[in-house]
Amino acid sequence: MVEVNSFDIIVSQLRAIIKHRHLDGKRNAVLLLANELEINPLDCAAALLSLQFEGVVCSPPPPEIPLVPIEPLDLPPIKLQRYRLDVGKKQRVEFEMLHDLLIEESGVDRNNIQNVSIRNDYTLLELPDEMPSDIFLHLKNVAINGYKLNIKRLKVRKDTPHKSSNHFRRRR
Repeated sequence: MVEVNSFDIIVSQLRAIIKHRHLDGKRNAVLLLANELEINPLDCAAALLSLQFEGVVCSPPPPEIPLVPIEPLDLPPIKLQRYRLDVGKKQRVEFEMLHDLLIEESGVDRNNIQNVSIRNDYTLLELPDEMPSDIFLHLKNVAINGYKLNIKRLKVRKDTPHKSSNHFRRRR
């Protein structure tokens, strides 16, 4: 069984040897062995270590890497535009099928297809406002279940005044 701290044990043993023993003869022996084997002295020392500690992992523990907290990016929200498609439940359009088709044909991110409402004869949905015109034109001719999407941009309604406004009060 390999000890978890085998590297620390080897380090402490080597410190004791270096501190209390004369190593001139051993250094010469390593140099002679390395020369005989035609390898560098470091490889020779590593081979000798593996002879002594066969089956023991002699690698240093991995250095501790400090975790750097990653701050979330505050990206501005994507402005969405409402669109109408000329396909709906009558044309057997299903949410997943439509979703996958729009991702494949327009390259829009999955999360940027929002508020999908499949009605009987048409579908309403929101896509990114800054969709390139060539993709928009391409989506007009894309078909699902044999029916063209014929996508149209819907006009944004201006806010209507509240009923409590003085302009719309009826006199009794």
